[in-house]
Amino acid sequence: MDSKATGPVSFHIPSLDGLRSVAILIVFLSHAGLSHVVPGLFGVTIFFFLSGYLITTLLRMECERTGGVNLRQFFLRRTLRILPPFYLVLFLIALLCASGVLPGGSHIQAFTAQALFAANYWEIHGGFQPPGTEVLWSLAVEEHFYLVFPFFYLGMRRVLPDRSHQFALLLTLCAAVLVWRMLLVHQFSAIDLHSGSAHHPRTCHGTDTRLDGLLFGCALAVWGNPALDSTRIRRSHWLFVLLPACVALLLASFLIRSVPFRETWRYTVQGLALMPVFICVIRFHDSPLLRFLNWSWVSRLGVFSYAFYLTHSLLLALMEECLPDSMHLSHLQLMMLRGMAAFALSLASSWIIHHGVERPFLRLRRRLGGAAPTVQHKQSSGLALNHA
Repeated sequence: MDSKATGPVSFHIPSLDGLRSVAILIVFLSHAGLSHVVPGLFGVTIFFFLSGYLITTLLRMECERTGGVNLRQFFLRRTLRILPPFYLVLFLIALLCASGVLPGGSHIQAFTAQALFAANYWEIHGGFQPPGTEVLWSLAVEEHFYLVFPFFYLGMRRVLPDRSHQFALLLTLCAAVLVWRMLLVHQFSAIDLHSGSAHHPRTCHGTDTRLDGLLFGCALAVWGNPALDSTRIRRSHWLFVLLPACVALLLASFLIRSVPFRETWRYTVQGLALMPVFICVIRFHDSPLLRFLNWSWVSRLGVFSYAFYLTHSLLLALMEECLPDSMHLSHLQLMMLRGMAAFALSLASSWIIHHGVERPFLRLRRRLGGAAPTVQHKQSSGLALNHA
């Protein structure tokens, strides 16, 4: 594929806010009591792919425009984007636990692990997870990625200037992660294959075992990028052959219930299948099949997705305390009541955090000279990547 001209520094990628909305709804519904039918981890996989894709696209654009990457500005943007909402919510959870509103008390080691973005390995080694912090493992994975990948990308560009070779290297690393998961499962018996658990933290939450979720997005960004590169494949083939085939592949990955498959191959299958899905969402956003992603209310939820992700688990935990099992309601009624209340409160809290924390820090970043070439005039983000 031949690269198009770089063009202006800012341009708009439609539909990504809508895709984030789909991902956050999948996560919320799973956590609200529907995990047996809604694959919540797939929502996180979408966020991982999106983060890898957008970070790498921005790094690629900066390199093609200036010949390098300003690492100081990169880490300034990450710090001011991710940390203020994260620590605000974590402090609130710690306060509620210490005051007895939520169970768990003042568990200093657990909150220290969360604050240092070590939540995933803390959980893997059996550490206590305070209520409302169960989702923070994924932010730890992303933060580890942000700390290392810019250096890796710059080195990769120097050693492999051909973008098709970069693509091949990134897919090779994805394959290496799959092999590592298979060794953990089949050779080192790191998980109990007969456990009834919906997932195993060692393979599901480790940075070393989930890094491929981000790397698949990175691979799409360096070669065949639908925002920067042309394609010789017809629109009809993308929309009516490749997209349905990949959706069918994703459905198959949900339906295969084998624990060994789930903990090894499932993440790889989903990462590969998401490539054509992302290409269609970005390149053919005007298609009737994908137009719903551009609806204003769908797009708006995507703008709030980071704050929503941070707060929804906390609010679900609070609803369990405020609406206990002793209420004279059926299990289904109680689940629906808790879910609707938590969803409404999550929307309200994410609106407050977006306008009261995220936007002021965005203005501060701009004053400090930390504005980056944006791939999207709206909030371009993965889990925590708005206005990258």
